[in-house]
Amino acid sequence: MQYDVAAIIHGYAQGYFLMADENDVLSWYGSRDHTLIPLDDRFRYPKSLKRVLNQERFTVAINRDFPSVVAGCANREITWISQELQEIYLELHFKGWAYSFETWQGDELAGGILGLVIGGAFIGESMFYRIPDASKVAMVKLVERLRNLQFVMFDAQMMNPHLERFGAYGVSDQEYQKLLQQALQKKCVFV
Repeated sequence: MQYDVAAIIHGYAQGYFLMADENDVLSWYGSRDHTLIPLDDRFRYPKSLKRVLNQERFTVAINRDFPSVVAGCANREITWISQELQEIYLELHFKGWAYSFETWQGDELAGGILGLVIGGAFIGESMFYRIPDASKVAMVKLVERLRNLQFVMFDAQMMNPHLERFGAYGVSDQEYQKLLQQALQKKCVFV
């Protein structure tokens, strides 16, 4: 099935995101409160993760196995990533908008983060792991990459305890829209 990629990107560029409900009906959602991962010195992670990073057990890659990252993110008892949304992510990937930031242990996909890149905004859609600490390492390495590439924002959409440990913080819709407009003015190249 062909999707209107321009309309989908336009929706995300307005601050909305796609999500399926419990009946797999796909809809656009917005929020008065948004969650961002800091790209400055507010970003933090547990000391135990520093040891894991120093051990260099994982290597990182971008788009080495995009379909498996999408499948891994959707492989949950309760998921908002329906089959249709998986197909949309694959189409967005094919058109150069969606990326997987992956951690590997040897030849095994250990975990990863799925996201969209629009200008200087990285819009994180989901993350998963198969090997403990893999998605946490992906988060640290992704933030380093976004900083180096001078991205304006890392949108995590919704707060959860896992993201709070990395310094994730909430912003109002007004503040979010201001940052998003700044991000859309930039031309950051992710790969």
